[in-house]
Amino acid sequence: QVQLVESGGGLVEAGGSLRLSCAASGSIFRFTAMGWYRQAPGKQRELVAAFANGNYADSVKGRFTISRDNAKNTMYLQMNNLKPEDTAVYYCNAWVNFREYWGQGIQVTVSS
Repeated sequence: QVQLVESGGGLVEAGGSLRLSCAASGSIFRFTAMGWYRQAPGKQRELVAAFANGNYADSVKGRFTISRDNAKNTMYLQMNNLKPEDTAVYYCNAWVNFREYWGQGIQVTVSS
């Protein structure tokens, strides 16, 4: 069974950094990392960063960097200079074996 497993979240002070990882597990013959999304309390899920066209949300541009290691079937989100407004549940999105998958969601909390 294919899954996207996220790790690296947690609690960090404003100005700190975190790196989220999203690794596909299972029987994998094709992995296409798409991007990262997040959902804050009371808000809709929004795109944070996508590989297509190097697209970043304006709110994270210059602070977040998306990357991938296809040999490891893994994608990453490096988050620097974190702000309280970045507090949300973060989800990775990828196509694996010609199907779309989402990570389970991982909490990132940034204190003031």
